[in-house]
Amino acid sequence: MLSKELLHYYRQVSQQVLTVVDVETTGSIATANRVTEISVLQATLAAGVQHQQTDLINPKTAIPDKIVQVTGITQAMVETAPVAADVLPSYLPLLSEGILTAHNLEFDYPFLRAEFARMGKAFTRPEDQQLCTVQLSRLMLPDLPSRSLPNLVKYFRFQVGKSHRAEADTFACWLLAERLLTETMNEADEVLLARFAKQKIPLKYAAKLLGCSSKTAQSRLEAAGVRSRKVGRGRDVTMMYQRGEVEQFFYDQQGDSQLSMM
Repeated sequence: MLSKELLHYYRQVSQQVLTVVDVETTGSIATANRVTEISVLQATLAAGVQHQQTDLINPKTAIPDKIVQVTGITQAMVETAPVAADVLPSYLPLLSEGILTAHNLEFDYPFLRAEFARMGKAFTRPEDQQLCTVQLSRLMLPDLPSRSLPNLVKYFRFQVGKSHRAEADTFACWLLAERLLTETMNEADEVLLARFAKQKIPLKYAAKLLGCSSKTAQSRLEAAGVRSRKVGRGRDVTMMYQRGEVEQFFYDQQGDSQLSMM
């Protein structure tokens, strides 16, 4: 979406119930690894936190040592916990309400879908009912070197528990969403859109804005002199662009001489 569309979307989301979720897992692949802990919190900007519930889940598989070091969730802690099929059905009504929200929703959402699929249940949420606070923080906080949740907790001095536990991370995600969405409601359009313009976006997002393939987008942006920089190494190299410059190019191609986000 273009910046003006994003601003409209976030202001619309600000008026709704946020259903914030965090899962801890045995690994990073939703179809192969399992959930070990879940927390869901529901809140609104107007009324604050209305409900939160958290459960450990027995993944019925070993938790790798490196995961234990990060989360603090040990095999002994989950051995006596109920399995996903006994825990997650009670969460389904909650997860089906409001705006599904997470810090890096691209991680949590596939795990939820995979766990429900193993029970023979379909779990999907429309794209316009999803909110990723990583994406929101990249727009609203473009100058920060990191938008990881632990670093944002330190930056804003949120009073939450240990990072990488579902209850604390869900609450931290809510505090972040509350702060940033409140800013979208209170700050002037031109101030917010100037912040959005500073966001660094990867080539695939630039291509989506321009409505073409990544290869075509890169060629067109290079020909127009739009600045880029390489991030990563080897096969993981990604071309990054400034959102404002990509959108200016888009408007120029549309024959609009003014960048209407300004």
